[in-house]
Amino acid sequence: MTRPVDSGVILLARLMLAALFLWGGVMKLIGYAGFVGYLHSKGVPLVQIAAPVATAVEVLGGIFLVVGFKIRALGLFMAVYTVATAILGHDFWNITDAAVQRDMVIHFWKNVGIAGGFLLLCVTGAGRISIDGARAPRGGLSSSL
Repeated sequence: MTRPVDSGVILLARLMLAALFLWGGVMKLIGYAGFVGYLHSKGVPLVQIAAPVATAVEVLGGIFLVVGFKIRALGLFMAVYTVATAILGHDFWNITDAAVQRDMVIHFWKNVGIAGGFLLLCVTGAGRISIDGARAPRGGLSSSL
């Protein structure tokens, strides 16, 4: 059970993560051809499958974060997704230009940090201000009847 202030902080965390993924997913939709080209340039296999899946994960994941639906499972899934995108998209170990490499290092570790936030959501759950919270059984006499 969480205190009201805890649920408010969890909601804020969900919204902050959602903003990043909703924005990213929408940008992928708007510039879909460019996104597909970027995936090709990174050597991502099965781009015809990877591009729509990545776009859907970011848009749907962002929506689920906002409404607080299946947050524990989503947190684990998004943590894995975010680390995978760090490895595939921010491969600083393959970059020779120092300025670009520094930028990729920052983005790589940013993704790892975001994954940490998702793992926390996996542990804390969505909080009371969510679909998950509304569906959770409440303590008290009515739950034992």
